[in-house]
Amino acid sequence: MLPHVVLAGSGDVKYHLGTSYNRPTINGKMVHLSLMANPSHLEAVNTLVLGKTRAKQFFMDDHDRSKSVAVLLHGDGAFSGQGIVFETLDLCGLFDYTVGGTIHLVVNNQVAFTTDPKESRSSPYCTDVAKTLNLPIFHVNADDVESVVRVCELAAEWRQTWKTDCVIDLVCYRKYGHNEIDEPMFTQPLMYKAIRQHKNAHQRYVEKLLADGSLDKGQVRQVHDRIQEILNTEYDSSRNYRPSTKDWLASHWKGFMSPAQLSRIRNTGVAMDVLKSVGHAITSLPENFTPHRQIKKVYESRRAMIESGEEVDWATAEALAFATLLSEGNHVRLSGQDVERGTFSHRHAVIHDQDTGHKYIPLAHVFPGQKPFQFTVTNSSLSEYGVLGFELGYSMENPNSLVLWEAQFGDFANTAQVIFDQFLSSGEAKWLRQSGLVCLLPHGYDGQGPEHSSARMERFLQMSDENPYEMPKIDQKEWFTGSHLGTQVQNTNWQLVNCTTPANYFHVLRRQIHRQFRKPLIIFSPKNLLRHPKCKSPLYEFDDQPDDQGIIGVRFKRVIMDDGGILPKSRAPRPPQEEGFKRIILCTGKVYYELHAERERQGKQNDIAIVRIEQLAPFPFDLVSREIYRYPNAELVWCQEEPMNMGAYYHVQPRLESCMRAEGHPTTGRITFAGRAPSASTATGYGEVHAQEQSKLIDEALDLSYKMHY
Repeated sequence: MLPHVVLAGSGDVKYHLGTSYNRPTINGKMVHLSLMANPSHLEAVNTLVLGKTRAKQFFMDDHDRSKSVAVLLHGDGAFSGQGIVFETLDLCGLFDYTVGGTIHLVVNNQVAFTTDPKESRSSPYCTDVAKTLNLPIFHVNADDVESVVRVCELAAEWRQTWKTDCVIDLVCYRKYGHNEIDEPMFTQPLMYKAIRQHKNAHQRYVEKLLADGSLDKGQVRQVHDRIQEILNTEYDSSRNYRPSTKDWLASHWKGFMSPAQLSRIRNTGVAMDVLKSVGHAITSLPENFTPHRQIKKVYESRRAMIESGEEVDWATAEALAFATLLSEGNHVRLSGQDVERGTFSHRHAVIHDQDTGHKYIPLAHVFPGQKPFQFTVTNSSLSEYGVLGFELGYSMENPNSLVLWEAQFGDFANTAQVIFDQFLSSGEAKWLRQSGLVCLLPHGYDGQGPEHSSARMERFLQMSDENPYEMPKIDQKEWFTGSHLGTQVQNTNWQLVNCTTPANYFHVLRRQIHRQFRKPLIIFSPKNLLRHPKCKSPLYEFDDQPDDQGIIGVRFKRVIMDDGGILPKSRAPRPPQEEGFKRIILCTGKVYYELHAERERQGKQNDIAIVRIEQLAPFPFDLVSREIYRYPNAELVWCQEEPMNMGAYYHVQPRLESCMRAEGHPTTGRITFAGRAPSASTATGYGEVHAQEQSKLIDEALDLSYKMHY
């Protein structure tokens, strides 16, 4: 019987699985081989291999990139037909993405699946895409064994000498069909008549060796017998083979927990003196540096936030999260389109001298002796699919690194859907591969039209593997420590959050590292909240001293309670009940601030409570149940900006019903919805229509007479 940790998850067909192996060489040295797990989506794994290689080079201090080499195996049809191939090649010369050259081996069977070359590409050779970058391409007859060896040696020497990509076009043929039951004569009858009469490479090489006197028939037989003996021995050994976790996890991952092993909860608050210290470091600029006058004001404002301890904004909270993790010895890497400045001109992680053009990165100078590139922030090429894959591969090498990819707008993440579907959401279940990658997907309805409003939250929620009808078991005695949910988070495939405060953003980023396991984190990050006057947090919410009675430690808040009624709000599982409230509006994201402002204007603070769901998956059943108990006479309304068929509505509805049943409330199978009507498009392109829709959904949520018509 295999250990549970090996059997965990859904598994995958054997030819998709990865492994690692230490192989002795003929000169007595050892080479470590890592095979990446990969799906049947052609070429999808390419940039993951590059990212993992780059991470190995960083953690090995392999500055000249000579100790770790990426090797990619391609098919002829895929190399010329899949766009991700060029996205991969395009990374080869980029400073923060290069791996010192990748060796591309194209197994060119001249037919791909069933399509002839003249129908699958517009160029003479399947490798012609590499010409765009002036890469060396070696075409070699695969029947000529010695030429294949020579070309492979030449490619390896080229890579080690010039540190650029190179391509081997292995011109060969597929002897049989695409699989065991495929009949290639259906589509390539003439080719396969020739193949069936063609001697294979082994036969041709034996004949060559015999003809030139290199070997006699007895020596050939000895080689055959020795190889056959090795194969038979290994086959017999496989009958009793049992995989171990060391075959699957790199040494850096020793001590990390599987979903079956309970991980303790770690707090994420930071001592105030540390916050002040790193805050001072990341808001300091060199004396002889001339920043843009507006950027100088930005950093002066951030320094004032740190010194006063008041109104810390989103960008400063992010910088504090990065700086504190760096000061603890972790590696932080952030990439994506325009991330250095930030799409919305809010981050300014890289500052440019207005006189010399030189760059300064404050987060690269958090403490004396900080390792070069311990903090890396880099603008990527205009690629989502390739770059997201790269960062995912990077994150899989070492768990002591916070790796983030930010989409320019959340809408554009859909061009990387293969990575989300085949790797990020399901990689641990299929291949036992953990990743703590963070994806920042700007999301929010601001009237910017259908391509700049939605990160398609509903898609990520639909891929969450949580059972909406199964309440987690709660250990009441651990409630105030945060350990009361057992392995709820560990047993889900990823985490989806929509933070509404800078402090909560700070804590969720730090939570990624301060755990004994890793899970991907999707953050539906804000746009207009980056500068919203109400979206600020006092510095004390970042420190390690709890502000709520009974709570032990400071952590990310999965739910944020209403700020009215009985204060201070109890966070106990059975808080004092507030029977006068008539409605609980549950929401997530920036719509909260509009709801809050309009509720104040209408004077309904004592009638309507607004509760923010900051973590959508895994769902906070325990805390939502607590809020239902707190307001025993209140009806539930879900409010969102997205159309009904998008956003979180269909995700939260059955979960809210489960909470209501657990609290003894009657259920109808529907939670009242205040939001946009179902739509094919994510958002309107007309500003006036957007404003009308937004006003209507806010009014409906706050109208106590509003009922949803079933």
